[in-house]
Amino acid sequence: MFHLLVNIMSKNNSNHKHEYLFGKENFIILGVGALMIVLGFVLMAGGGSDDPNVFNPEIFSTRRIVVAPLLIIAGFVVNIYGIMRKRKL
Repeated sequence: MFHLLVNIMSKNNSNHKHEYLFGKENFIILGVGALMIVLGFVLMAGGGSDDPNVFNPEIFSTRRIVVAPLLIIAGFVVNIYGIMRKRKL
């Protein structure tokens, strides 16, 4: 009985193709978006002072308050596009 059940299950599984929701292009786009987000956070890091009594104006640099957040938002937009893009058949 067990052998018959295993035989039936193996026949059913061999006929099914594995279809993935995302294609190769989608994963590449998602990877690029993730790298953009990580790079944005790396650009935003730093600028603090070791001494709390000393003010470091570098915390308000254009890189930290303009470029890095825009890069992070662009990374999220690229990831949304990578998710929503239809797979080529």
